[in-house]
Amino acid sequence: MKIEEITHQYRRDFSATLKCEGCNFEQALKGGYDDRNYHDNVIPTIPCKSCGKSRKDLGITHPPTPTKYQPWEVV
Repeated sequence: MKIEEITHQYRRDFSATLKCEGCNFEQALKGGYDDRNYHDNVIPTIPCKSCGKSRKDLGITHPPTPTKYQPWEVV
């Protein structure tokens, strides 16, 4: 799954639309956290509700998704 669009963000908490890179199915992510750990370790393991595969299962690697705030910024 990859982030197709961030639909709402308050500080580091966000909601988004995710898109499966295997079958192009879109699903909602109701609660995410905008930091490096979440983008690098959590999102790649979210399974698709349609085909059941994650980005990690498909062997897809992408450049790091940018975060809105730097790690040292307090918001």
